[in-house]
Amino acid sequence: MTKGSCLCGKVQFEIEGEFEQFFLCHCQYCRKDTGSAHAANLFSTTARLNWIYGQDLVRTYRLPSTQHSKSFCTNCGSAVASMQMQGKLLVTPAGSLDDPITKVPDAHLFIASKAGWDNELDKVKKLDKLPA
Repeated sequence: MTKGSCLCGKVQFEIEGEFEQFFLCHCQYCRKDTGSAHAANLFSTTARLNWIYGQDLVRTYRLPSTQHSKSFCTNCGSAVASMQMQGKLLVTPAGSLDDPITKVPDAHLFIASKAGWDNELDKVKKLDKLPA
């Protein structure tokens, strides 16, 4: 059992089962809806999504004419897990999980769409907290 929640804590869920794939997606849609370099999502065709509470606060946006969708808490805007493809695929944003996961990403996707500033990030200074 893996637990997850939104930023404000009003939506909480648990995943029963295993994640089969973990992708870092750099497509233009994932960059826009995360506001970051890429989305980090775990996928499963066998795991179950159970809502602990707050399911009534969850909304899903589907980008017209695409398969892209995002479920989020309407209170804080955080991405949360969702069932997609007519309930056949569980998609879970890795950052929404409260429990640690041991699975490492399987691949970077759509790297041709990667943001120009998302290169050689291993060379960028690393800090433990905000600079003084």
